[in-house]
Amino acid sequence: MVIKIMGTSNLCRGLPPEICEQFSIEEQMVKIRLEKRRFGREVTIIEGLDSGGIDLEELASKLKSKLAVGGTAKNGRIELQGDQRQKVKKILIDLGIPEENIIVIY
Repeated sequence: MVIKIMGTSNLCRGLPPEICEQFSIEEQMVKIRLEKRRFGREVTIIEGLDSGGIDLEELASKLKSKLAVGGTAKNGRIELQGDQRQKVKKILIDLGIPEENIIVIY
């Protein structure tokens, strides 16, 4: 799975695109938390992904497909149905986001 990085030209003047993309991913502090909605429904919220650098719609689509759940990307965050915190953390680590940059809130 590949995350597309957009708009990083101002951050990485003179650096190769691959290094710039990795630098952009490693700079992020991602928070994964659970939110209770009406009727006791749970929603996993993923915040802190640089919406200017990562295509949130594409990432949300891949997460929904891998986890077989519904969800959306809006307001600079991804919302997934159910408690998916640990699974999302593992997927984000597999995508190249360092584990120390992912905070799971219980």
